[in-house]
Amino acid sequence: MSDMQNNQGENAAGWFDPGKQNAQLVYILYLVGLAIGLSVIVGVVFAYMNRGKSEGWIDSHYAYAIRTFWIGLLYSAICIVLAIVGIGFLLMIAVLVWFVIRCIKGIQLISRNEPVANVDSWLV
Repeated sequence: MSDMQNNQGENAAGWFDPGKQNAQLVYILYLVGLAIGLSVIVGVVFAYMNRGKSEGWIDSHYAYAIRTFWIGLLYSAICIVLAIVGIGFLLMIAVLVWFVIRCIKGIQLISRNEPVANVDSWLV
């Protein structure tokens, strides 16, 4: 019984330690954030906490996730300002699609153990 509890504890700790599982968790928290907004904040905190503590290809995912958060926040703020004119609501749909595509791209790359090729991109 205690062996089973230890294995479960080690598996759970893997999600919070720097590495592949934690980077996947960041992307998953971002996607869950579309329904529960606070999980995006938790995801970016994990990315900041674990950035620089893992292999280079995983660190590219942390940097990509952090940039996704801040650029998405900027795009959303612009959409809110443009909502006064009426076009902001349409642009918010584009930002939502952009956000989902970046998260799915990150999940796909990390599942293949590949780094993000262009971390500094403002697009996809």
